[in-house]
Amino acid sequence: MHVTVEYMILIPMLILQIFLFPIVATTVMNHWTDSRKTLALQEIAGNLGSSIQQVYYSLNHESMETGSVNVKVDAPVSIEGSSYRANATLRNLESGDASTRILDVTVNLMGTQISANTSVTLGQNVEWADTSTLMSARNSSISAIKAWDGEQYVIQLGFGA
Repeated sequence: MHVTVEYMILIPMLILQIFLFPIVATTVMNHWTDSRKTLALQEIAGNLGSSIQQVYYSLNHESMETGSVNVKVDAPVSIEGSSYRANATLRNLESGDASTRILDVTVNLMGTQISANTSVTLGQNVEWADTSTLMSARNSSISAIKAWDGEQYVIQLGFGA
């Protein structure tokens, strides 16, 4: 009699574990994978922002004459088999300080809702090519042109091919 009662209690528990364990394991692994992809995107966004800022500050130095430069982006071609796209938007500092402009860089993993953002501080004489988009590829680059507009040097930045 006791054996029958034990089976009546344990068999539903075993069946529940058979279905519950794979569901929980899949959910945990999906969350872990998304977190790993988010970290990779944050690293790429940070590297892009830092590279853009270094190019700007290098060209903005008074010893640099007019001209153009293309800097290869050192970033992976894909993140776990998925490509990514980066866009940037230039805005003025919220305090109204005209001598500082902020470039917001956003990196999106294609086919997902995963994205990462970073912001870099640039000077007043910077312009960003609004239609500029970086697609993950081996030949991705940052392009910059320093030109004289009659009053000051202007540095036009954007993503290259």
